[in-house]
Amino acid sequence: MTSLAPVPRPKEFDPDAALQAAMELFWEHGYEATSLAMLTERLGLGRASLYATFGDKRNLYRLALQRYLATRDPNPIELLSRPGPVLPAIQALVDQYVDESLCDPDRKGCLVVNTATELLPRDRDLARVVESSWDALEVALTSALLRARAQGELATDRDPRALARFLLVFLQGVRVLAKAPDPDRLRDAARTALSVLQP
Repeated sequence: MTSLAPVPRPKEFDPDAALQAAMELFWEHGYEATSLAMLTERLGLGRASLYATFGDKRNLYRLALQRYLATRDPNPIELLSRPGPVLPAIQALVDQYVDESLCDPDRKGCLVVNTATELLPRDRDLARVVESSWDALEVALTSALLRARAQGELATDRDPRALARFLLVFLQGVRVLAKAPDPDRLRDAARTALSVLQP
């Protein structure tokens, strides 16, 4: 008599919801301060299930960071890619970064910047994820500023790539200061950054 192969038990949890919960936990506490005990409690998983589904803590963090990048709303690259005048879109982007920094009661900042300040340069794999995010934003800003120059919003002697790099550095600085935001400091800095784009 042939014995039937055991039917695998279905997963008793939603991996997508578990990854979202892990992302929020890492965002709140950082990589080092988030223990496996905290993860298993928040995700409602035993260690064996966590490892079987996501690998080790380090891989779970990488997946959580990638989820953060994929689910940002509104997406700054989409904002910069919309047709029409460019400089108002850049102002909206700057305002978004400042407003998010001022309105976050938990002072979590940005998971990308948090990763950079906590884990770079020693973790080259995560460095590639962070640098890819920054590269994408720089490319989107450069493309938008090239359109602005073509549309007459930006002087013809301005260098769109150099301005994009300045704005990228400024925006990441805003994310750092989100940990202890000062409204006047951030708004003054935003006005000065935007003034660089004026004729």
